[in-house]
This record gives sequence, C-alpha cells and structure tokens, in this order.
Amino acid sequence: MRLRHIEVFNAVMLTGSVSAAARLINVSQPAVSRILAHAELQLGFALFHRLKGRLVPTTEAQTLYPHIERLFTQLDDVQRLAASLKGDGREGELHILSVLALSYEVLPRALRSFRAQHPDVGITIEALHSPQIVSALVLQEADVGFVFSSIAHPSLSQEHIADGYMVCVAPKGMLDPALVRSGTVHLTDLADTPVVRLDVRDPIGTVVSHACREAGVGLRTAITVQTYHAALALARHGHAVALVDACTAASADRSQVDVLALAPHIPVPIQSLRTVDRPASLLASAMTACMRQAVAETMGGVGLPSPAP
Repeated sequence: MRLRHIEVFNAVMLTGSVSAAARLINVSQPAVSRILAHAELQLGFALFHRLKGRLVPTTEAQTLYPHIERLFTQLDDVQRLAASLKGDGREGELHILSVLALSYEVLPRALRSFRAQHPDVGITIEALHSPQIVSALVLQEADVGFVFSSIAHPSLSQEHIADGYMVCVAPKGMLDPALVRSGTVHLTDLADTPVVRLDVRDPIGTVVSHACREAGVGLRTAITVQTYHAALALARHGHAVALVDACTAASADRSQVDVLALAPHIPVPIQSLRTVDRPASLLASAMTACMRQAVAETMGGVGLPSPAP
C-alpha cells in the first residue's frame, strides 16, 4: 500500500463512509473511491463491503487496521519532532517535564529560585509518568526532565540530584500511639494494616515491593494507585496507610495524618534527564541546580523524619 492508500483507508475506517472520509482529508468523494479501489486492486482483496450506505470493513481490513494505527502514531511522532527541531532556535524558553510527586512541593520551590535569576524566561511544565518523560525527551519535545530512580537510555544523560527516601503516612488513630510517638514504623509493623501502594510497574513501586520481600512482609494492599498524591489523599481521608516518598509527604496535612520514618530505609534517587544530542542548555542546567536546592529544602526544612537506618 502506498501512503495515499493508507491515508484514505484510515479515513474510511474512522468515519465509515466515503463522503465523511473525503471531508476528513479534504479531497473529493470520487478521489476517495478511486484511491480505495486502487488500494484493493493492489492488495488483491476487498477492504470494505457496502451495507445500507455505509462501508463495513472486511476481516482483512480489521486485521490490517491496528498496524495502520501504529503507523499514524509514528507519523505524529515525526511531526512533533520536526516541530521541536524547528523551534530549537528560540531563546528564553524552557520546557520542563516532571513526575507528579515532584510537581507539588519541589518544583514550585525550584521555580521561585529560577525565576528570580531568569525572570524573562517562558516556562512550560508537564507532569507525566516516567516512561512518558523518557519518550518526550528522546523525541526532543522538552529541555529537561525530573524523575525518580535511575533510567538507562542511550539518548539520555542523567544527573543525580538527591537521595530521597520512603516514609509512612498514616491516618490519625490508625497506628498504635506508642509506635507513632517513636517516630518510626517498620514494614513488619504494617503487616495487618491496610496499605495504599503505588502500582508495581512504577520504578519506586517495584523498589517497595522488593523491600517487602527482603523483609519477609506481605503487606495487605487495600488500594493500588498510579500516583503518590492519590495515596496521600486516601490516607488523609482515613482509608489506609500510604507509603510515599518524602517529597510527597511534605504536602501532608499533619492535623489529619501522622508522618513516620520507614524502616528498613528505602532510598528514592531523584534524577535530572537531558537529551545527549542537544547542545548544553544553560537554562536547563540552572533549573537542575534549583531543583537540587528545592529537594533539600523540602526534605529537610518541613519537619520530615530522618531516614531510618
């Protein structure tokens, strides 16, 4: 199939008729019918049957379509990359990607410092999951990304910002008062307590699961979430104990939850990611330095417990 055949086939699959497909791709109806017929002639099989004025895809067309969808996704990636390359000459702009957990407390602190140094820089921020951040940076859609855990990718360089750690956030009254007064909770102390945990597909979710196996603890997972702030909200509303990173715990409402150190110590490395093929960006470097300072302030200046040994 030629690219024009694929474009018409995709339009008909999306709209279900020749007239609607013609409007979608801005060509005439006869042109759509002619290109579709030529595609079927080349392929040697029918792509659609006519049924009450609509085009119904054949089994062959339905088998082919998922591959066409992937192709159009790749074409969209090419367009976005081309637009990004076209914009490389712009000055005074910084596109930042961050995992959601760093976007509530750490990133606003970092931006305060950054904007004091660079008040005229236009800033775009996107809070995404780590795989999305990696993908966007590889496509050169952003200048810098901030993630948890080390990420190895040949197109990206990473810089260690800080060593975070996991803490326990418990609804008031859920844990034993003596345990709360001690300031530290062990994973074994939570064996019979409902726990909110992050999806194990998340890098830190995987680390927590490994720590539980090492400690021989099978936590009673009450709820699984995609973000740490969702876990924090559930703890605040009394649903379960949340195991979250220290930066997320900085947002905790201490009138409704207890924040305790977690043993054994579970590290949460915080990394800055940049594209290796792009020229060094002074703005991205400055933002990374501000993030490093903001992480230290967030973990050390708001009364969070120290990491358990």
